[in-house]
Parts: sequence; structure tokens; C-alpha cells
Amino acid sequence: MHASLTRQTVPWEAVLVLDGADPGRVPGTIANDPRVRVLALPRPVGAACARNLGLNEVQTEFVNWADDDDAFHDWSLGVRLAAFTDRLGWVAGYSEDWLPDGTTRRWECPAPPGFHDAGDVVTYWPLPQDTIPIGPTTILARTRLVRAAGGMGGLVQGEDYMAAVGVTALAPGVLLPLPVYKYRKHEGQMTQGAAYDDLELAARRHAHAFGHALRTTFVAARAA
Repeated sequence: MHASLTRQTVPWEAVLVLDGADPGRVPGTIANDPRVRVLALPRPVGAACARNLGLNEVQTEFVNWADDDDAFHDWSLGVRLAAFTDRLGWVAGYSEDWLPDGTTRRWECPAPPGFHDAGDVVTYWPLPQDTIPIGPTTILARTRLVRAAGGMGGLVQGEDYMAAVGVTALAPGVLLPLPVYKYRKHEGQMTQGAAYDDLELAARRHAHAFGHALRTTFVAARAA
């Protein structure tokens, strides 16, 4: 992830949140990069809480959450920043599965490319067990919007589902038809864990209900 950030075409800052890990394990090339601020939590709190605490430290106008084992395409931040207008709260793209042999496989989310009004994205997620409507880590959003959406919620997994449906429910955005994020597939992924499936549907049900409830509330308010 850090190496891909150094290849971006626009200035960036990063908050590296250590979920109870020893700060001494951070590689020197990262620890000594002035653009990276390390937030070392005193004990493990889980991905949702760790990311929410990291959001407290964000000082930039825009934010994109990401996993340390993945990567951004070189054009990722620049092309999405260039697509922003005053009207938009977020700009997203496609993700690619980054396979162990080094090849990539594009994942095109159910939401179609183009403009989406506030609340429209979740309509492409009809049932909790269906494919999520948009790639959460492909979303570059205004930081104040992510905070207004409640950040990552508090799920033990699938926390970025909450952020994705919350952000896209509160403001209009654009989905660009090009890949901006590489999701590295490897045996150490959380999604490869033996217990991952135990709570996945429950997490999806919570995020799905959250997104659809937000949309219903706003649609009713606009009609009043």
C-alpha cells in the first residue's frame, strides 16, 4: 500500500492505524515517511473501531480508507480528485482482484458507472446476501461526509459495508468505469479465516438495513 501511495500523481497524507500491534514492527521506509502518521492503539479493538479512531486524525478534505495489504493504481487518487465538483460528495471506481500469480481480475460492482443521486447506490443491493453495490475501498469521499455517515459503524467484519452505504446515502457521487484499487488475494486475508462465514450474513443484514433505512427516511423527507 505504501509503495503504491508513493506513485500517486497528487499530494497525499496517510494515517496508519495499528490495531494493538507493536509500532516497532512498522518498516523504516514507512515510519520515516513524513506523510505517514502512525496511530498505535494500546490494545486490539477490531477493524471498525480502529478505523473510526483513525478517522479522528484525518486532516485532509478527502479520505479513502484502505487495507495495508492492498494497493492503489498509480492514477487512483488523481483521477478521482479531478472528477469532483462542488455538488459531489464522493467519487468511486472499480476494484481488481490481485491474484497470487501477479495477474489481476476486474470486479465491476452492481451499481452502474455514472452519476448517482444520494441514496441510489443501495438500490443495487436488493438482498443482504447479494453482491454489495459498490466497492467500499474504491470510494474517495469528503471527510466531513464520512464522519456524518458514522464512519465504519461497529461491526466485527464487513464494517466497510456500513461506510459505503452511509456515504452514498448522504450525498450524490460518481462511479468511474475504471479500476482504482487492487484487492490482494492471499491466504492471510480475514475473508480466508475459518470463522469468517459465521457472522458474514449477519453483518450484511445490518449494513443492508442501515442503507435502505437511510434511503427510505430521505425519500420520505423529500416528499413531505
